[in-house]
Amino acid sequence: MFQECTSHPTNLAESKLSKLQILGSLQETGYQAILSDDALSFLHQLVDQFGDRRNELLAHRKNQQQQYDDGALPDFRDDTRSIREDKSWSVAPIPEALQDRRVEITGPVDRKMVINALNSGAKVFMCCFEDATAPSWKNMVEGQINLRDANDRTIHYVDSQKNKQYHLNDDPALLIARPRGLHLPEDHIHFNGQPIAGCLMDFALYFFHNYQTRAVQGLGVYYYIPKLESMEEAQWWDDVFSFTEAYFNVDKGTIRATVLIETLPAVFQMDEMLYVMKDHIVAMNCGRWDYIFSYIKTLKNHQDKILPDRHGISMDKAFLNAYSQLLIDTCHQRGALAMGGMSAFIPGKNPETMKQVHSKVTEDKQRESKNGHDGTWVAHPGLVSLAMDIFDKHLDGKKNQLDVRSKSQTAITAQTLLTPCDGVKNEAGVRKNIRIALYYMEAWSRGYGCVPIYGLMEDAATAEISRASIWQWIHHAVKLDDGQIFTATLFKTWLAEEVDTIRTEIGDETFSNRRFEQTAQLFDEISTADDFASFLTLPSYPLLTE
Repeated sequence: MFQECTSHPTNLAESKLSKLQILGSLQETGYQAILSDDALSFLHQLVDQFGDRRNELLAHRKNQQQQYDDGALPDFRDDTRSIREDKSWSVAPIPEALQDRRVEITGPVDRKMVINALNSGAKVFMCCFEDATAPSWKNMVEGQINLRDANDRTIHYVDSQKNKQYHLNDDPALLIARPRGLHLPEDHIHFNGQPIAGCLMDFALYFFHNYQTRAVQGLGVYYYIPKLESMEEAQWWDDVFSFTEAYFNVDKGTIRATVLIETLPAVFQMDEMLYVMKDHIVAMNCGRWDYIFSYIKTLKNHQDKILPDRHGISMDKAFLNAYSQLLIDTCHQRGALAMGGMSAFIPGKNPETMKQVHSKVTEDKQRESKNGHDGTWVAHPGLVSLAMDIFDKHLDGKKNQLDVRSKSQTAITAQTLLTPCDGVKNEAGVRKNIRIALYYMEAWSRGYGCVPIYGLMEDAATAEISRASIWQWIHHAVKLDDGQIFTATLFKTWLAEEVDTIRTEIGDETFSNRRFEQTAQLFDEISTADDFASFLTLPSYPLLTE
């Protein structure tokens, strides 16, 4: 369905509003309320004001990546040394509602999952329009409906098959929304004939429909900001925040942000990001899975920076431990919280499996709490209490660990952050990564962004690691542990065999009703292409919008 905004009455001049066009359907229940005249007027203003700058920032990313591809390495910036060395500045005080974040749960914008996450017992629910949600028009618009209803406490869901009703409990988790990254388009809304930035849609509609409700509850509007790579990108977001606060005549600091440090370039600019966002930022988070993906992507042409199989990379590896400790030191020095990373494990029914899950999660969360993180992430409600117990014991009555500095006795250098770890590079790992990528890409193409696969909650970030590692190993003709050279020919053979494995695992009927042949073809193309696809979700997006 094609519909121009000028079909609705509006306060904007018709000539300006005609630039914004809605191509997605507005006929489903609640869609026109979310995409109301006033909401679209605000979105129009944001896109008009910030769209070109966003495009310039993406162009700069591409240019910077070309330098890395040509042999340069990320490093701390010389032109911002004064910001890092000046220890006198700090971020604005953290609001009371955001000071205790010892356990956060993350998940998609699906209505039932929103209710379950808010009722999980976690301190915070980070509701994700990005990696955990496939950005179909239905998901993006209905996600806004779900979050609006969650904020005004009217959200409910009826599962007719299970004859079960879902409602919020009396003490739900604090809701924080994560918009899409700068790179993702929204093909159902065009401005001057081009898709707008998905992040502006997500940000604008969430603020517009919830800032007044949250103000009545004594809360601001809180966001998680993903995949930043530079202080200039952080400045762009801070300008979006300031513009929005002025547009709605609300106090500066009504918007508060937690920035995910989940790209390799960003780890070298954390002080700078905190500085340019100091009126709005409250925390940074170790987005570990995207960070591993970004490490591979950023250094993909560097023969000496090849990582082992993803399943053998854990936060005790030196380059990841340094990343965690540098984030803690940087944030706490500036008065910001330092959030730990995601445990992607999900509970299983088998007692032995559960024992292993508990052991791995416990080890991970104990390490984070002892290092000085103020809180952590889990992907499943069944692990909230385990993580909470660990942080409760360590914090011993405190809300956070802002007074803690890293246990490291030496300065963390660029070399430490860039030196890869050792680990296995074997056929079994490649085959498993092929299946994970196929399972995830196929589910994503049907609108599911968060998928349980082999005991882990996989989202776009973990699937990205799988396919990026395969591309890099092909590109460098990596020798596997058994002596085989990993080539495009070998990959294609294993890919075909693993498609058959999936058919066996799910059965012929289910397989025939799914889209594995399409996703296998796309996976083949992006894994063997000369040029690396910067994000898996970009070439996959047409499958989602067909």
